[in-house]
Order: sequence, then structure tokens, then C-alpha cells
Amino acid sequence: MSFNVTSIRSEFPLLLRKVNGYPLTYLDNSASTQKPWVVINAVNHFYKHGYSSVHRGIHTLSSDATFEMERIRAQVASFINASSMEEIVFVKGATEAINLVANSWGGSNLQSGDNIIITEMEHHANIVPWQMVANRLGVEVRFIPLCLSGNLDLPRLMSLIDDRTRLLAVTHVSNVLGTMNPVKDIVAQAKSAGIVTLIDGAQAVMHYSVDVQDLNCDFYVFSGHKMYAPTGIGVLYGRKDILNMMPPWQGGGSMISTVSLKDGTSYSDIPWVFEAGSPNITSIIGLGAALTWIKDLGMDLIMHRETELMRYALDQLSLVPDIMIYGSLQSCGIVSFNLGKHHAFDVGSFLDQYGIAIRTGHHCAMPLMQYYHVSSMCRASFCLYNSEEEVDRLVTGLKRIHNLLV
Repeated sequence: MSFNVTSIRSEFPLLLRKVNGYPLTYLDNSASTQKPWVVINAVNHFYKHGYSSVHRGIHTLSSDATFEMERIRAQVASFINASSMEEIVFVKGATEAINLVANSWGGSNLQSGDNIIITEMEHHANIVPWQMVANRLGVEVRFIPLCLSGNLDLPRLMSLIDDRTRLLAVTHVSNVLGTMNPVKDIVAQAKSAGIVTLIDGAQAVMHYSVDVQDLNCDFYVFSGHKMYAPTGIGVLYGRKDILNMMPPWQGGGSMISTVSLKDGTSYSDIPWVFEAGSPNITSIIGLGAALTWIKDLGMDLIMHRETELMRYALDQLSLVPDIMIYGSLQSCGIVSFNLGKHHAFDVGSFLDQYGIAIRTGHHCAMPLMQYYHVSSMCRASFCLYNSEEEVDRLVTGLKRIHNLLV
């Protein structure tokens, strides 16, 4: 497959920046990716030539903006192979999507004595909402444990399931270890026991093709800002039959059919019933541009290139003295590590002096940190626009730290 990283990088203006006099080496893509010109231009064009509120006006600007928003909803449905655009709910991000499911589906389907299953590798966004609803309703939260390899101890799953298990929520790709979970098999096991399933795809959709019908999951969530789109926009996919049975979570404009002080409120149809208030139409426009950009490149090319880059990164990082790499060496775009006795914060601060941006801390995954008996890790995360040269800069920086901070 033909791939030109220089050409790809030229589409991202921020990558031209220097930090502390050094070329920026941006390796914090799991937190958020940079934005290509096509996304920036789409947002600017909308602000300059088409901005309007949606679903509320008969004038041309409002009609055009509404058309674009719904066109992009259909585009998202196609991108993840949903069966209908009505299965796509626009939210602020994966976090809001999970909270919506926890409060709407969970609030109306869970009761005292039930249990739900998550995993030890989840982001806090797929832990805390379930703990909150569990505390409110008297529900038990169980978890699939980790193995030192960075994989889930999946043989334990069936032993966690009983006749009061109502939901299983699992990440597609770990935001710390890069582990790609066999979610299709996990969903199949849950389905065999009649359990509803939610997949957190925030770290997956920019790296791999996602087909929600093939996965057969009930819910799938992701955020736009991790896949080259603006912040403040995300997607909740929900199977149409389940969404139709869920009550609204938030009330306000756009999600109603009629409102009466005497007779109460009747609600709109899905998905709009879950989209109270003015949507982030500008970021939706940006999301559409990002999805078009990804599709034009081709997910097969993206997967091939990123696999190649990760193989190089893991090979080179393994040569750094005293490095401890956590999880599998088959990770998806992510390498988490610590360097000898040095605190992750110190390593990250040192690298920043040379223009190298990595993430340090607990990565919103404290249970995973507790499993590995550390308070924090360094995380370098890669995507399509990263290069072997940037890997070499990271490795050189880590070797420099090892030599200087003895």
C-alpha cells in the first residue's frame, strides 16, 4: 500500500509548530487528535456562510443547517454500519453517551438486586456512571479482571453472569494498554445469557473499521475529537428497538412533540428525543468532514500504516534501558510505560523540553493503575500522521533521561 507520511502531515497545520525551539512531536493522540485542514475549513465555512440554529426555522439558513446535520447523521450511520440513521444520537462525547444510557436505560430497567458487569481496564467514563446508578438503585457492579499480559481474563466472564445480570459494558480498545478486546465474542457470550451490551469505542473508531451490526452490540459510543473532528461532539449508537423503549434523559427544546401546562408533555421520536436543547451543529459539521477525510483515505490504508508504525515503535522502545512497558506488545496505537525509578510526571516534563508531547498520570483508569501497583504511567499514543522519525525522537529523549537523571 502506498503511503506518504509527509503528505499526510502537511494537512495538519498544528504539526508545523515548534515547542521550546524543537519540532513538535505530538504523541498524545489517545487524548485528542489534531485537526486536518478539511475539518478546519468546513467549520470556518459554516460559520462564515451557513451558520444557523437547526430544527426551529423555516428560513433558508436554518433549513440548510438542518439538512446538513441530518445528512451527517446518515453519514455516521453508514460509517459504523448502523441499520438506520434513527439509531444515531448526537451527544457531547462518549462520556455523555454512557451517562445517557446509564440514566435512561439503566434508570428504567435496573432494580435492586440486579448486577452489571464492567472490566478492570475501563476508563472512568465507563465506571463512574454505572457506580452512580448502582448506588441509587441498589445494583451490584461486577468486573472482569485483568491479566498481566494486558488482556482481560475472559474465562471469568461466564462465572460472573447469573440470572440477575442485566448489562455488560466493555471498552473496545483500552485507553491505557491499547489492548483490543474481542468484543464480538464478548457480546455473543452476553447475548447468550440475554444481557444488554454497551461498547466504548472511543479508542477504536479512528484505528479500525467498526460494524455495529456485525458486533451485534446494543449500544456503541465514541467521541469525535479523538478521530480528527472538533471537540464537543460524540455519538451514541443504540439499536432502534431499545432506543424506542428508553425514556428521555434530559428535557427541553427539540425533544418534545407538544407541551402543555395542563396536560403535560409528549415527546419526539428517536433519536431527537435524546437531543434536548441546541445541538453543537458546528462540531457536527466538522465530524462529517472528518469522516469523509477518513473514508477517502481508506480504513485499510490507515490500519496497515498504523500497524507498521506501532511495530517500529515497540521495537525501538524495547531498546531503552530500564523501561517497563505495560500490557501486550500487540497494542493498538498506544504504549504505556515507566522509566526506571523516575516518576511519570518528571519523564513527561523532561520530554516536553524537547517538544515531545506525551500523556502522564492515571489516564482516568485508576483501577488499572492499582492492578499494576503504580500511581501513574507515561503514555505515548500514535496515529496516522506520526512518523518513524518521531518515534526516534521519543526514544532518544528517553535514553537521555536515563543517562542524565540517574
